[in-house]
Amino acid sequence: MRKSLRKFLLDKGYTRIKLTKIKTNHYAMNAKINGRKGFFIVDTGASSSCVGLDAIENFDLDAEDSEVRAAGAGATDMLTKVSYKNILEIGSWKKKKVVLVLFNMSHVNTALTQHKAEPVDGIIGADILKKGRAVIDYDKDCLYLK
Repeated sequence: MRKSLRKFLLDKGYTRIKLTKIKTNHYAMNAKINGRKGFFIVDTGASSSCVGLDAIENFDLDAEDSEVRAAGAGATDMLTKVSYKNILEIGSWKKKKVVLVLFNMSHVNTALTQHKAEPVDGIIGADILKKGRAVIDYDKDCLYLK
């Protein structure tokens, strides 16, 4: 008998996280940074995980100026800050020492709200997906992390 992807990955020690498809057809999910809840887009094309500058206090982030400029979602050359040593929890999956890029995400949230989607606190990018050895099950709208 063939094992389902779900059973196979759970047997391998992965954690299953349900994804929500928002009105823009992006996947989004709830997660916690430093014990504080937030709502995040999952973006396999984003090299770094990001949080909006307006969420620094909400997530208790220690922000430092960064030389790196951000680009994406129709904006380029944006000033950034960086925050080290954060704790990220997605479902029961937990990672310490997570680095987050902070930038003004107002253009992202404006685009989302124009499409009648909820604004987000940030983006879970390829850096976290790679650390968690992510598998996305597009048929069942869920993410597996190890």
